[in-house]
Amino acid sequence: MSSRIGLRDWKWQRLSAIILTLYTLYLGWVYIKQSPLTYEVWHGLFSSPFMRVWTFFALLCLVIHAWIGIWTVLTDYVKPLWIRYSVQTAILFVLLGYILWGFLILWGQ
Repeated sequence: MSSRIGLRDWKWQRLSAIILTLYTLYLGWVYIKQSPLTYEVWHGLFSSPFMRVWTFFALLCLVIHAWIGIWTVLTDYVKPLWIRYSVQTAILFVLLGYILWGFLILWGQ
């Protein structure tokens, strides 16, 4: 956990940022195109398999992006290993919970 390849992390974080930007731009385009955005339009949009997969992929990118950023900050500023590993473990469980929660929201009935 303490030894990482910085260039690989940098690339993953930039790739996830690009994907999140594209997702946000797509949602903005839908918002502009479907004005006024009603519940029926919003429900129809997120009922399509394409949007569910795209949204879940964006959620995974958000978690990757957050994990790399949090890991970097904690490694730089929290020096006692037991504190850093405890916080990282807690954050990892929260992020995994977000992935599960997102999956249940998108595909749960």
